Amino acid sequence: MSTPDLDLLCINTIRTLSMDAVQAANSGHPGTPMALAPLGYKLFTEYLNHDPADPAWPNRDRFVLSCGHASMLLYSCLYLTGYDLSLDDLKNFRQWGSKTPGHPEHGHTPGVETTTGPLGQGIANAVGMALAESHLAARFNKPGHDIVDHCTYFICSDGDLMEGISHEAASFAGHFKLGKLIGFYDDNHITIDGATELTFTDDTARRFEAYGWQVLRIGDVNHLSQIDAAIDQAKADATRPTLIVTRTHIGFGSPNKQDTSAAHGEALGADEIKLTKKNLGWLSQEPFFVPQPALERCRQARPRGAAAHAEWNTRFEAYANAFPDDAKELQRRLDGRLPDGWEKSVPAFTRDNGSVATRAASQTVLNALAPVVPELLGGSADLTPSNGTKIKSEHNYNGENPAGRYIHSGIREHAMASIMNGMALHRGVVPFGGTFLIFSDYMRPAVRLAALMKAHVIFIYTHDSIGLGEDGPTHQPIEQLSSLRAIPGLTVIRPADANEVAEAWKIALAHQHGPVALVFTRQKLPFIDRPPYAGAEGVQRGGYMLADAEGGKAKVVLMSAGSEVQLALAARGALQAQGIPARVVSMPSHELFAQQDAAYRDQVLPAGVPRVAIEAAQPMSWYKWLAGAPGAAIGIEHFGASAPYERIYKEFGITADAVVEAAVKLVGK
Repeated sequence: MSTPDLDLLCINTIRTLSMDAVQAANSGHPGTPMALAPLGYKLFTEYLNHDPADPAWPNRDRFVLSCGHASMLLYSCLYLTGYDLSLDDLKNFRQWGSKTPGHPEHGHTPGVETTTGPLGQGIANAVGMALAESHLAARFNKPGHDIVDHCTYFICSDGDLMEGISHEAASFAGHFKLGKLIGFYDDNHITIDGATELTFTDDTARRFEAYGWQVLRIGDVNHLSQIDAAIDQAKADATRPTLIVTRTHIGFGSPNKQDTSAAHGEALGADEIKLTKKNLGWLSQEPFFVPQPALERCRQARPRGAAAHAEWNTRFEAYANAFPDDAKELQRRLDGRLPDGWEKSVPAFTRDNGSVATRAASQTVLNALAPVVPELLGGSADLTPSNGTKIKSEHNYNGENPAGRYIHSGIREHAMASIMNGMALHRGVVPFGGTFLIFSDYMRPAVRLAALMKAHVIFIYTHDSIGLGEDGPTHQPIEQLSSLRAIPGLTVIRPADANEVAEAWKIALAHQHGPVALVFTRQKLPFIDRPPYAGAEGVQRGGYMLADAEGGKAKVVLMSAGSEVQLALAARGALQAQGIPARVVSMPSHELFAQQDAAYRDQVLPAGVPRVAIEAAQPMSWYKWLAGAPGAAIGIEHFGASAPYERIYKEFGITADAVVEAAVKLVGK
């Protein structure tokens, strides 16, 4: 059998596995994997520097399937090239407990670099991976020792490029000259509704050229020599990312469904599969038939990857001998281990310096941490002075200085968050990024995916309430806190003073199994003078007793977070004066408090004791903690207003007097 025939046999194996898996599940997207099979085959067998036996090899090339609905392309390639994925796993496509879910999931399937499906996210993830590679290469590579040296490849669809995040991410990548980023645009002219010309007539090539990308073309993906030439040319340009516009035919080989929307999102049907296999000259009508020559050809990726990995290990050993400190530091970062004793750098605030906005306290803590935690890498979406995210001792990251640690993301909140996800998935860096809390709405899809992937990213949100005042309702977050708290796996921390900020940063750095959202005020908050039993380390448990009742058992518990804790403390004093012993609970993180054992939660919130929750926001997320006792929530269920923040709090009834009134009513006095 000649090599071209063997290539075609491998390609058609990918096509038939994809259509058979979708048919078995009676659910999925066969058309795009069938169209892109030649590209997947070439990438995984010839171009990707990867080791199927060790998917976490640090110097592997990264591959991102941004059009995650085409997951069977990825699963077929992973199986054929020898990852820990069996033919039975392909047969169980989209079934309960299988390794082959409907869309690729990071951490679930060996070889899947990131979770994709929501269109556009994968492009920005790939940008983040390429950014992390460029930064680590600039920091650790030495003359003759290019120990960090790999590419990031992605495949995207028309749908990815229609989504706004693709514009943000592509503009970012071109501006920062990410030359090791290589993308393929699957130009198949079809979406679910029909031909792309219904809604999409962009000149994609010119758009990306305007972003500063090198743009190449593959006139027909079935011409393998065109794939070779395009990839070689892409890799030759180290100063620009590359987009390769790749003409394909969705449902390739299907006599009745090729180039139609019917091939996009539904099984071809048993009869059409028979016709397609016959049309492709396939060797068997048996579902999931894998010719041994095709499997043997694709499995050559295993020894090739093992050899590349072994060669890198040898180079890394030489690097470690020549630069032992750098090698240890790089290994520490890749392992996700924080430097020994890093916590000692976190400052403690006093009455003299602690009466500040929590955003200002955060900047102080960040700049104390940055010199001792060099993997911290990030910035802001054009709100650096407002967010307090500047690392003052570090230079900016850019195309001329990729070793810089401060990233100006521009007004691209959505891309910033998704790029952060890609950076975290790459490993070796801990990304952070700031914006106003209200603009968390712009980046919510990426925040959700960070939680789904358990990515170690730190979202910094400032201007957290009506306390930002005169900017008015367009900028005053109301529903955002409850909305973020509703995301499974996202830890939200809203500190009440500077020392709670310090503890929140400790949590954010140490919490490596999911994202953390740090939520800070614009306005100054008074320093909290704590009794001995109420150290700020209580933040580590999510909620803690900040001030207990005096003169007897508490008759009411006042619980709050952030700036409104001050109202609870003031109300406690007024209630004490009326003979109502009151306890104040600071609950900066609902998620961390929920993780505590029942005994601790009952100790902080005694069963049956009336409770008042106070937050200048939609109170929905507090109802959980009001259950089991008489309770009242003081919050806001309408939009804000433009005025000095003190007046807004008064007009909206977010006051200590309102807290006292609610508490008195609950205790019946």
